[in-house]
Amino acid sequence: MSIATVEHLHYWYPDRADAALVDVSLRLEAGLTVLAGPSGSGKSTLLRLFDGLVPHFHGGTIAGRASVGGCDVLVTPTRRLAREVGLVFQDPEQQFVSGTVEREVAFGLENLGVTPSAMRARVGEALEAVGAEALRGRSVDSLSGGERQRVALAAALALRPQLVALDEPTSQLDPDGAAALLEACLALVAGGTAVVVAEHRLERLLPAADRLGLLDGGRLEGPLPPARLVGRLTTAPAIVRLGRRLGWSPLPLSVEAAHERRPALADGARPGSAGARRTLPTELAWSVRGLTVGPGGRVVFDGVELAGGRGEIVVLMGPNGGGKTTFLRTLGGLLRPRSGRVERLAGRIAYLPQDPAALLHRPTVRAEVEATLRWAGSREPAERILGELGLLSVAERYPRDLSSGERQRAAIATVLAARPAIALLDEPTRGMDGTARGRLARVLRRLREEGCAVVLATHDSDLAAEVGDRVVRVEDGRLVDLGCPDRALSGATPWATQVGQLYPGGPVTVEGVLARLAGPVDDGRPPMERAVDASGAWRPGSLPTAAANERTRT
Repeated sequence: MSIATVEHLHYWYPDRADAALVDVSLRLEAGLTVLAGPSGSGKSTLLRLFDGLVPHFHGGTIAGRASVGGCDVLVTPTRRLAREVGLVFQDPEQQFVSGTVEREVAFGLENLGVTPSAMRARVGEALEAVGAEALRGRSVDSLSGGERQRVALAAALALRPQLVALDEPTSQLDPDGAAALLEACLALVAGGTAVVVAEHRLERLLPAADRLGLLDGGRLEGPLPPARLVGRLTTAPAIVRLGRRLGWSPLPLSVEAAHERRPALADGARPGSAGARRTLPTELAWSVRGLTVGPGGRVVFDGVELAGGRGEIVVLMGPNGGGKTTFLRTLGGLLRPRSGRVERLAGRIAYLPQDPAALLHRPTVRAEVEATLRWAGSREPAERILGELGLLSVAERYPRDLSSGERQRAAIATVLAARPAIALLDEPTRGMDGTARGRLARVLRRLREEGCAVVLATHDSDLAAEVGDRVVRVEDGRLVDLGCPDRALSGATPWATQVGQLYPGGPVTVEGVLARLAGPVDDGRPPMERAVDASGAWRPGSLPTAAANERTRT
């Protein structure tokens, strides 16, 4: 039985010539459906259709049919649809209405007239399902971005809707939070609920999904079993991208599926290749000595020390609420330490907060960037950073009308214009698709080459592996330098990339694997000539798998 049905639906936002949804048809039954596609492709719009925000709140023009739980979406008030659909926004802070976690999760239940005793039990169950029971007595304002995502999800689960719609739910979650999210989704599915998730981070979701739908330009392909569409993903997990480059068929959906097929690697990487390690800088750009800090009466760090150099990218990783944001804000001068010293290189400090909307208040994206350039006294054209981040097509748009990923890039362009001396970025890939992440990585490499010291806090292991020089774990009031990404992001650690799980000790990126497969140049031929055919695909059987290599040694 279908819980939600959409038939030949078209939708236009007010004052927009292009349709956000084009001839979309689908049926959602109990199960986990994942929606993938580039930023601005229509994923958020489709999710908002299910609970009636499209069209009742956003307005615009709509044609076609949509129903949820037997209710006609086009004529049923959103307050009625809220009983059938639990929606979690990309930016969970936008849907909070209460000051404390417990009241926030209970808010919808209060509106439904649930008795106090039943309400307390359901609030507890929902918080436990997402691993947030310890947050029950906290104020919402004191939560990290990832903790807020967990609370928003708990508020949706407490209503026990027929359909749960989650928009980028793992974008700020640590590995434990992402695992708890997936477990909660699967528990809902087992109970007969339809769960639909729009997401760019597909590593955990793809192997567990019943169906996969691809959106691009408002058009939907699928949903179909993931194996039938995985080859068409524009933002694919690393293990899928590795399979494509090595010519595997079928493509793997999980690390486990790729394990026996992984090729054995030559020792070391060629100089200058993607797998070669950089020489770290020696000139100090920033340092904290004996730092003790903690907002709101609680101590987050007590006597910690850390330093970074010019032209170095330091990546902060750790659990939600572990102190990454507090460290960035202290390093940037936004929080005053209780004791200790913070020293910084002279020059402009660029700071990107978790909520990009806090930075965007001018009429256009271009105006935001130009304001930074004027303030810094720079003659650099705005087109440079706008072009690097793929924002020229939306440069004249109002920033708050953009998709979440586009809004994130607009905020990044605003802070990174005019060549800062130090760049502090808090969850910079929030809401970004693979293309946007690649653009950001190139900008970060340019800044590094120009001598900028970059410190970024992220749960995005792939970004950390791609651009990081050092990884620092932030947890329980400690800063632990884990060293280079090959060491920090491989093996059994929960922060390991998919490639790093295949290769303990590294490499941890697809490019790193290909560089190691190329091997040293020892015969005058191009380094990959031995293993690729004229089309650039790896020749079947030209490289031994790790499993075969293991059998040879024994």
